[in-house]
Amino acid sequence: MGAAAGNATGTPEFVLLGLWAPRSLRPLLWTALLLAYLATVLGNGVLVGLIALDQRLHRPMYRLLTHLALLDTAYVSTTLPQALAHMVARRAGLSLARCGAQLYVGISLGSSEAILLAAMALDRCLAVCQPLRYAVIMTPTRCVALATTSWALGFVLSVPNAAATLRLPFCPGRPPVDHFFCELPAVLRTACADTTANHRLVYGLGTPVLLLPLAFILASYALILAAVGKLPSAKSRLKALSTCGSHLAVVGLFYGTVTAMYLRPRASRALPAKRHKLVAVFYLVITPVLNPLIYSLRNREVHAAAHYALARLRGTRTVPG
Repeated sequence: MGAAAGNATGTPEFVLLGLWAPRSLRPLLWTALLLAYLATVLGNGVLVGLIALDQRLHRPMYRLLTHLALLDTAYVSTTLPQALAHMVARRAGLSLARCGAQLYVGISLGSSEAILLAAMALDRCLAVCQPLRYAVIMTPTRCVALATTSWALGFVLSVPNAAATLRLPFCPGRPPVDHFFCELPAVLRTACADTTANHRLVYGLGTPVLLLPLAFILASYALILAAVGKLPSAKSRLKALSTCGSHLAVVGLFYGTVTAMYLRPRASRALPAKRHKLVAVFYLVITPVLNPLIYSLRNREVHAAAHYALARLRGTRTVPG
């Protein structure tokens, strides 16, 4: 069946090839993906819960981190459960409406995350470069405004790409979508029309949405390094940089994978689809699992909040210090 094989009503249905694995390894792959999904939801959920319950974490850095956790959870939830269900049912068909919705939401959440990472870089820059004015500048209202703007811009800027893709003709007999979800480049390859204008739109919008926040992040860290270099002791410099390490690690994971997915040269589309799927798995599965770990493993404040929450669950009278 083609990627847009018509049903009885003439509505196209997209058939996804899904994740490939030898028959003997499919149960293992399914179990690994399920565990990764559960770990993502649980890890990000625990992080959001700790931030919400512990007054010590009601600061801009952690409020923005809450939105990052919600974005990661939403992104993986729009793709992975469907892929798991298709692996069980052995039938990977999506209607045009469902495929279009998944495509649009996926682009929107990825765009929102890029902008949110820039907002988090601004927060770290102000904390290091303007420590005395930080609390006055990064008020709760402004923090909410930054997060809301990240969500809104991501969903608004993704409308042109999604709309232009869904207006393309998808004819019966076209090849299936060689992916495990409706990823924009994979869907474009199944259209029975010239998609040159669509690819130009992808680059025309994707480049500023991804690279302008990256440029802002790099500029912010240039200011941070300049400010840290003026601190009097190595201990104070290390302390200032330690608050930025987790954010830099998340930025590296995000941009390393999303650039390979959406901003690769057109010639690289001839590369094996398996490689593109591997990049998508890393971005959709591995990165959301790692993000809460990156922000919690070496974070003493998160550790203290976790210990306090566990103490409350055990019924002890621990007073936060």
